[in-house]
Amino acid sequence: MSASRRHAGCLAFGLCLITFAVNLQAPLYTVYAQLSGQGAAATAIAFSGYVLGVMPVLLALGGLADRVGRRPLIVAALCLSMLATLVMLIWPRLEVLGVARFLLGIGTGLASATGTAYMAELRGSRDARASANWVTASTSLGFGLGAALTSLFLLAGPTLAPGSFWLHLAFAAIALIVVARLPDPAPRGRATPMLRLPCFPGGSLPFGFAILLAWATVGLVIAILPSVLAAHGLAAWSGFSTFTVISCGLLFQPAARRLHPAQATCLGLAILPFGYALLAWGATNGSLAAVLLGALAASSSCYGFVYLGGLSAVTLLAETEKPRASAGFFLMAYLGFSVPVIFTGVLADRYGAPAALLAFGLLLGLGACLVALGVVRALPSVRAALSSS
Repeated sequence: MSASRRHAGCLAFGLCLITFAVNLQAPLYTVYAQLSGQGAAATAIAFSGYVLGVMPVLLALGGLADRVGRRPLIVAALCLSMLATLVMLIWPRLEVLGVARFLLGIGTGLASATGTAYMAELRGSRDARASANWVTASTSLGFGLGAALTSLFLLAGPTLAPGSFWLHLAFAAIALIVVARLPDPAPRGRATPMLRLPCFPGGSLPFGFAILLAWATVGLVIAILPSVLAAHGLAAWSGFSTFTVISCGLLFQPAARRLHPAQATCLGLAILPFGYALLAWGATNGSLAAVLLGALAASSSCYGFVYLGGLSAVTLLAETEKPRASAGFFLMAYLGFSVPVIFTGVLADRYGAPAALLAFGLLLGLGACLVALGVVRALPSVRAALSSS
């Protein structure tokens, strides 16, 4: 194996361990809420601490890697992921979960700000898409794998310190040593602006709303669904729904790349309400098979067609403002990942989970139809940008 591929593999290992920690505790959310005497709304607020960590880093520290180098940011992200896992082992409470999620958000923001550029430099390749694919595959796998592994340990018996937590600490320590020895070829000390305010090029807003709807669904599956499954004695299985709704999206990305960005986005918007309806029905009625099938369908949209189609369209429309346009796209994504989830949690506490899931589903279906119309109207702009690129 060449040195460049070995270095790229080591970075992918580190990135996977960073995102591995993000949803590691997800199957225990219901237990944390019970120990703290809280409900779905408080759980959703703690869950959203992640967004409070990731957004300021992405927006205000976008130029940090050009000043201090790529490797220090990945090392810092690994340290923060280990700290978050450690505090949840010591203080398994909902209040502490919010702090841990905040730390994980900062770490993910640091890794996201430099991961693709660092991968391209280590691979020594000008093929930006291949480097992005490495990063997308490793991070997407990590986001789902942590939750799934925790569920595996919980199926063996209830515990607040599942073996997945200790495995993360062990492998993250190995990744820390490996990443610390990687070369860091990027020049440092460049006067790159730190602040990258988001922008929304003409015709890009419908794609932003599309990813908002998609990631709102993902957030609901991670934060709210465990408590619904717990009513049927299936809380320990919730990690598999998290894994399915995130990591299985990788299976659909090759198909999404072959489609026109607007077509991929519209296809994802068509699939999303039906996938959500199936998983919501399965969770309400205690059907694990329906939950997993619905999560798989939703994943094809959330991390497949809508994600790649929307990001590609926004990048095409942005012309010279690609970094700021990407920041705008992810701002919409993380708004969806937090605000709708909190409101759904409030509804679940007040009116019950079935009513809350139904309300979310109705708004999701209506929103998907309206956004799809907006994407169709933006189609001429995307085609013009594609032909001139």
